[in-house]
Amino acid sequence: QVQLVESGGGSVAAGGSLSLSCGVSGMIYSYYCIGWFRQRPGKEREAVAVIDANDYPHYADSAKGRFTISRDTDKNTLYLERNNLEPGDTAVYYCGGNAPSTMSGRQALTVAEYRFWGQGTQVTVAS
Repeated sequence: QVQLVESGGGSVAAGGSLSLSCGVSGMIYSYYCIGWFRQRPGKEREAVAVIDANDYPHYADSAKGRFTISRDTDKNTLYLERNNLEPGDTAVYYCGGNAPSTMSGRQALTVAEYRFWGQGTQVTVAS
């Protein structure tokens, strides 16, 4: 059973920084995609950034140059970082995974392709 557990959310002032972690356990597959998604108030869940089975990062167009995704395979942990937060970044941030998977490109950024989800962590950016 794959389990994803996010941490690091909270309330942040605009201009502040975001640093989220996702602990991954039970991943028995060698090839998988894993990434960060978010659901802003009144909006559908959307991809922010994912890492594919070749360890290549893919960013949503709106996230390029703003968010940084990384992972530590030894610690089985995925990270998301962003500086200079804006109120529009207020959302519940989810860690999502799909395995086994060799998705890449636009498919890897498609929410419907993911079947493992964490419980989410709220990030609120105050103006």
